[in-house]
Amino acid sequence: MSDLFQNDSMLDMFLFETSQNIEQLETTIISSEKSDSYNQETINEIFRIMHTIKGSAAMMLFHEISTLAHSMEDIFYYLREEKPHNVDCSRLSDLVLEGVDFIKNELQKIRSGDKADGDSSLHITSMKEFLAYIKQGNSSGNDHKKAELDCQQHYYTADEIMGLIHGNNAFKATIFFEEGCEMENIRAYTILHNLKEITSSITYQPNDILENDESIQVIREKGFTMYIKTEKSYDEMNHILQKTIFLKELDLVQLENEDKFELQVSEQSKKQSEQSLLNMSQFKSADKKENTEVRGNSTNQSIISVNVAKLDKLMDLVGEMVIAEAMVTENPDIKDLELENFQKAARQLHKITSELQDMVMSIRMVPLATTFHKMHRIVRDMNKKLDKDVHLKLIGEETEVDKNIIEHISDPLMHLVRNSIDHGIETTEERTLMGKPKSGRITLEAKNAGSDVLVIVKDDGKGLNKEKILTRARENNLLAKPENEMTDKEVYQLISLPGFSTKDNITEFSGRGVGMDVVLKNIEEIGGSISIDSIEGQGLCITLKIPLTLAIIDGMNVKVGQSRYTIPIISIKESFRPREKDILRDPDGNEMIMVRGQCYPIVRLHEYYNVKTEVTDFTEGILIMVEQDERALCIFCDELLGQQQVVVKALPGYIKNRKKIDGLAGCTLLGDGSISLIIDIGGFFNIRVKV
Repeated sequence: MSDLFQNDSMLDMFLFETSQNIEQLETTIISSEKSDSYNQETINEIFRIMHTIKGSAAMMLFHEISTLAHSMEDIFYYLREEKPHNVDCSRLSDLVLEGVDFIKNELQKIRSGDKADGDSSLHITSMKEFLAYIKQGNSSGNDHKKAELDCQQHYYTADEIMGLIHGNNAFKATIFFEEGCEMENIRAYTILHNLKEITSSITYQPNDILENDESIQVIREKGFTMYIKTEKSYDEMNHILQKTIFLKELDLVQLENEDKFELQVSEQSKKQSEQSLLNMSQFKSADKKENTEVRGNSTNQSIISVNVAKLDKLMDLVGEMVIAEAMVTENPDIKDLELENFQKAARQLHKITSELQDMVMSIRMVPLATTFHKMHRIVRDMNKKLDKDVHLKLIGEETEVDKNIIEHISDPLMHLVRNSIDHGIETTEERTLMGKPKSGRITLEAKNAGSDVLVIVKDDGKGLNKEKILTRARENNLLAKPENEMTDKEVYQLISLPGFSTKDNITEFSGRGVGMDVVLKNIEEIGGSISIDSIEGQGLCITLKIPLTLAIIDGMNVKVGQSRYTIPIISIKESFRPREKDILRDPDGNEMIMVRGQCYPIVRLHEYYNVKTEVTDFTEGILIMVEQDERALCIFCDELLGQQQVVVKALPGYIKNRKKIDGLAGCTLLGDGSISLIIDIGGFFNIRVKV
């Protein structure tokens, strides 16, 4: 790849657009495969996608991606023009998806800063063989159409151009690109790059195509003009320039003599700077007049792509502003003062801050649809390899979560779907013998639950075998308490322990002892939890409870001695001051409290975190009942300090790396500048289980 494109914004745009096209292509292919046919609209859509990928990759000098996309484009060009009837749709889908996987792998290399050095020759050979095969069964192709295909699909390389050189001529060429092709300045540079081997002199306008993004608008309005001195003839130059990707119009004029060429070049060089400035001024003034018309005529103009890093920075700044607001409004210096105007201004500031925070959050929210639709490919591939018939049903894919959350749940979802197909759903023969429908079903569902999102993965397979799980746990010494005291849910939760697997045979998909524990770890990293439920012989249901965002939460600040802790409001059920007679102790000395006939364990924060405090009597402090996944316990602290929106910050590395502390999700800064540790409720339930 040319150094010009290393770490360039155009490379980011190429990666983004190609990834979007690949996802759309994959969805289209799988949808067509289900209906076992490719209609004309689908063929046109796939042809357009491959043509775009080919052109973009060629422009960015990724030869392997470009040539592979070219081969796929050839197939769909033939399907579009000839409309043959002897097409093996399953084989075609396999070929295209194999090509998609290759391109995905190359894109990942580019993102990682590695060289895109994959060899696409085997894929290209397979596609050429497939194209030759379907041509054999279709005799309607004419020679002139073949010639047209060759003409449309071939682009000259520098070596090919060098072989055509003869004569001595001067030309003026003005090129206009197709509307909506984007990146006109880089496309113009590509033309110059391809012509440099056959020209003895070349000058162009605008002359700042790489340095100035405004040159894009100049090219759109005025075209890209070149003055070329070359040994090529008029016909050859016309033939070469006609191969320009996304060419809309070419105006090629041969200059009669060298003096005229020099004069035009001289005049152009003299006026270039002045003309560029004039054009910029005209476009800026015209933009004011046409702004309303553009908004009315093109919805594309109302949507822009923004780098996620910029949104992360914006979220950090909003978080800092929330902290700064708390520092101002809760300043100890004004705590006991009666300041009516200040309080009025503080309320207005809080209103604006909250609205700004909500707006930033909404910008970062993306639907789960893209992540859900990726699972169609997993189901499709495993059906073929395991010879099963499984259908995927999606519900609530329009549910939105934070962009960072999406990145953390994609792999866990993929693993759960693979597990359901490999472990859970039976073969067609087994399902028939059991009286089940021949086709298995996996349901992916997403729905909102307060400030959390529930993602449910459900299948109608054989479910979990409780006895087999207990046996495997017993063999590996994974039981934390007697079997007869464990509920069904606690037994099923054992499958998420490290190294646990009920799969006897190692396959491509399972049986290596690395599975549900990785899923649980990824979900817990974002403050989520997993609930497992099953009915043997009927199916398995795994529910992921994940937060909408990782950045800002509503919390209740509590005091323990001189320390401060923050408990997420979403987890708090109630708070109360107990009576001494309500406190119970079991034979092991564990403290519990009876509330409305139910018994709840108690966690003393000062004991667990070894914090000195004068408040140790239950009747002097306060109990906060918290719940998660239908489990509840009470946390004992000195007093409540009040509710506040807090910005979640990770614990410093020197603390996390030194010792793992259960029950802490991070930390935050309070209004007075002090640090408060954020309680992880799920961690406290783990503490209780260990005890």
